[in-house]
Amino acid sequence: MKAIDYSLNRWTQLTRFVDDADVPISNNWVEHIRTIALGRANWLFAGSLRAGKRAAAVMSLLHSARINGHDPYAYFKDVLERLPTHPASRIDELLPHRWAPPS
Repeated sequence: MKAIDYSLNRWTQLTRFVDDADVPISNNWVEHIRTIALGRANWLFAGSLRAGKRAAAVMSLLHSARINGHDPYAYFKDVLERLPTHPASRIDELLPHRWAPPS
């Protein structure tokens, strides 16, 4: 009964997409932001400013790897294995948008 009351009390908001074609019927795209919002509170306790900056850099690389269609685990594994012998002058080759999995 509570679910029906909830729906009836919000009927205008729930059917808004019928009147405006620009309003999406689903909000699933917002769910991708949930991990960032949940992490935001956790990142407040990184231990120090320096640790927070490192965590932000790692999370940025992880997200960039995903955006570029890479498996984050495979990306990090390969980059960390290559890093000790990779020339510093060519470090940009290891960034997610330029990285290629080993053949």
